[in-house]
Amino acid sequence: MLTPPVPRPPLRRARAGVALAGLCLTAAACGGGGGGGPRSDVAGTGTPAPRTASPSPSPSPLPPPPPELPRGGRSVFPEHEVVAYYGTVQGAGDLGILGLGAPDAQVAKLEAAAAPFGPASGRPVLPALELITTVATRAAGSASDYSAPLTDAQVQTYLDAARKGKALLVLDLQPGRADLLAQAKRYERFLREPDVGLALDPEWKLQPGQRPGRQIGYVTAAEVNSVSEYVAGLVAQGDLPEKMFVVHQFRQSMIRDRAQLVRRPGLETVVHIDGFGGQELKRQVYGALSAKGGEFVNGFKLFYDEDTDTMTPEQAMAVVPRPELITYQ
Repeated sequence: MLTPPVPRPPLRRARAGVALAGLCLTAAACGGGGGGGPRSDVAGTGTPAPRTASPSPSPSPLPPPPPELPRGGRSVFPEHEVVAYYGTVQGAGDLGILGLGAPDAQVAKLEAAAAPFGPASGRPVLPALELITTVATRAAGSASDYSAPLTDAQVQTYLDAARKGKALLVLDLQPGRADLLAQAKRYERFLREPDVGLALDPEWKLQPGQRPGRQIGYVTAAEVNSVSEYVAGLVAQGDLPEKMFVVHQFRQSMIRDRAQLVRRPGLETVVHIDGFGGQELKRQVYGALSAKGGEFVNGFKLFYDEDTDTMTPEQAMAVVPRPELITYQ
């Protein structure tokens, strides 16, 4: 029998093998042989070439730190005693001490007025400007809601002044017949800032057919809760520090169903007791209306002109429960 011929590998494979062998030989001649690292007969001397270091990966950038309050930290209370000036823009009439001078000058006066509250309270003071941002008006206005809004440029002027003095800015709403939530949303660009809070003024919340100055207005707990839910959402979205959320009151009827107010994460809800008069009357009103039990904190307003004997910082700090926010008007 004839023995069948042994098949030969395809020519293409054979050539590929020769080419690879040639490459290996060439690499070995250049010092790249099988030890894993480069070695070389440098210029034929037999001296090993230095190893080339692999480039290190760039470290991932650290995330920016979360925003803080003007004087540090992320909690308003109980770390601070907040002292505020109340009013609207300069030249808009006698609507509080804040508007009785240029913003920068009023911030300097506030700093001096607030300083004694540090030793009186035993806590560092955090100044604040409470700016009436929508102003209740006698005329209905173009929106027929008896409330005139400040422009963004006007608000920005006071925010700039507050930041120079490392103070908070609190936007106060006197809504007239307008919807409180809609007015708050108008100033969302400011409420997204870490140093801007919000205040609601029920005295100036009108029902259909009512006009400012003819009755004392009121808000319901449901209205307040809708606004607080919205503002708390902004805090969560921006990882912002705590915001003050202030609700003014000097009559029980001004906040309907107050027990139904909801405490929101990220907000420090302040029940702010207003009303002017003698010291004993003010203590009685404060004692009757102030929040008890620690769920909300309290504010207390002091009037330079309308109070018959304006309390000193020491007297104000002796009120029970101690107010966390003092506002001068």
